[in-house]
Amino acid sequence: MRHWSNLSYLIQHKWFVFQAMREIGGSIWLALTHDLSKFRPSEWISYANRFYAEDGSKHREKSPAFDRAWKEHQNRNPHHWQHWILFTDNKEIKALEIPRKYVYEMVADWMGTGRVKTGKRDCCEWYEKNKDNMTLHPETRKLVEEIIKGVR
Repeated sequence: MRHWSNLSYLIQHKWFVFQAMREIGGSIWLALTHDLSKFRPSEWISYANRFYAEDGSKHREKSPAFDRAWKEHQNRNPHHWQHWILFTDNKEIKALEIPRKYVYEMVADWMGTGRVKTGKRDCCEWYEKNKDNMTLHPETRKLVEEIIKGVR
């Protein structure tokens, strides 16, 4: 059941991201290919185990396997801001500017996730609560906020 629950969530999330991308003017191709890596066994199994019990009910099981899957997901998917963080040899953390098409996909991802979890597509409140935890290039942050402002 946990795998059916994961599949149900993922299909719903992808649909809502597709709708959000159409609404905000993002790439239809990116909307169609959004989060396809979550179907890979290296991500699928860890996500299913992390978010669903064997009976399919929701739960949160933390594990090093999920941490690895989440990191792989970020590395495979440039719509995650973490994908654009550079750790220098001097232990410096630099935010690289994210290309526009991926900024749109990132915001659509937030909108799609919010809609699945709360029924609301609005990500403004979530962004306000979480923006200080994101390391974003100033130009990227500016574009994110312009897109979010246009959604209101």
